[in-house]
Amino acid sequence: MKNEHLLIIRFSAMGDVAMAVPVVYALATQYPHLRITVLSKPFARAFFEQLAPNVGFMEADLKTEYNGVKGLNALYRRLVAKNFTAIADFHDIIRSKYLRMRFNIGNYRVAHIDKHRAGKRRLVDADNKVLVQQPTSFQNYADVLAQLGYPVKPNFCSIYPPEGAPLRLLPATIGEKRPFQQWIGIAPFAAHVGKIYPVELMEQVIVQLIHLHPSCRIFLFGGGGNERQILDQWVERYTNCINASALAGGLSNELIIMSRLDVMVSMDSANMHLASLVACPVVSIWGATHPYAGFMGWNQCADNTVQVNLSCRPCSIYGNKPCMRGDWACLHDITPESIVERVEANLTATEKLIKSVF
Repeated sequence: MKNEHLLIIRFSAMGDVAMAVPVVYALATQYPHLRITVLSKPFARAFFEQLAPNVGFMEADLKTEYNGVKGLNALYRRLVAKNFTAIADFHDIIRSKYLRMRFNIGNYRVAHIDKHRAGKRRLVDADNKVLVQQPTSFQNYADVLAQLGYPVKPNFCSIYPPEGAPLRLLPATIGEKRPFQQWIGIAPFAAHVGKIYPVELMEQVIVQLIHLHPSCRIFLFGGGGNERQILDQWVERYTNCINASALAGGLSNELIIMSRLDVMVSMDSANMHLASLVACPVVSIWGATHPYAGFMGWNQCADNTVQVNLSCRPCSIYGNKPCMRGDWACLHDITPESIVERVEANLTATEKLIKSVF
């Protein structure tokens, strides 16, 4: 008999892949005899490479090396050589469906994700909206494993061991955290405009936090282009701010920084999920999207969601649709004060914990 070797397929955006981490960890720790290989985009190596001794990572670029049917056939041949005994498709897109078909023809055990599209359509229906919590991505992933005979129970806390993240890897410019100094993360961007809090309002959040905590450090997370320009402008205006993404030198170091934060402010975006993977509390801002769609960060508190009640919300699962009102009230009506209030609640809880230790 072959040794059990499970292939997990999940490409897509960073946040979607990050949400697979707690489920893969539970699988790895509860089935230590099982060899697990995660197939994903190259960036995901930072999530899985050190997750557990029986978890391996395999990267594949579907837009270049494995593009088209010819590329997928080449990828399939490479996968077959790994001697998998079961296939878990966490993605269910055309490319993963093609690979599934090949594995099915080869008589492999194969299961794929149910994305509960009907329930999500009712959630965003303009005329007959049904506001019901949909199964989370974590549950959807776990259901795939259960179909293959590997039911799991949640037991994930952080990608880092209890002793913490390897701080020695961080650039010296990040500096040390002083006792009782607040470290606050702000990730003000997302892939779609329907999930981005107005920049001018987020700047007011920064101003209020600095006023309340003059010695705090605010770590800004964002990508290139216009995003970096905005972050650099804030760094120039406010000495408390630091462009963490620019200084970190890569995703692995960004995760280390997040692990040291007292709280993160994020949109419904990848950074919410990244912070969740290192057990950082996240104050999450929701505009066109809604936590009911099942994309809340791992182990995040519902009280830390900031959103306004509008009859049109949610209007989009991914935030990629135009505003039917034309004014993005779902985002503009969120006050900076409401965000700061949730940040303060988390900082107060952290301060009480530190004082109890000292």
